[in-house]
Amino acid sequence: MEQFLEKLADIFDVDEVKPDDVIENFDEYDSLSILTIISLLGSKYNKTVSVQEVRGCKTAEDLYDLASK
Repeated sequence: MEQFLEKLADIFDVDEVKPDDVIENFDEYDSLSILTIISLLGSKYNKTVSVQEVRGCKTAEDLYDLASK
């Protein structure tokens, strides 16, 4: 999970992302970051997810769970 959170920090252009951080609260959370997250899940976790699935995630841990299932 540590590496995943580091990747999210890069995407959101912040120093750190914690598992319980609400992703909608990040200034950089927008349609481009959603597409970047989808790309990350596809390339690193071999997961195909939709925009709706990403938008359904509330926290960073929810995103990680989406990648892990």
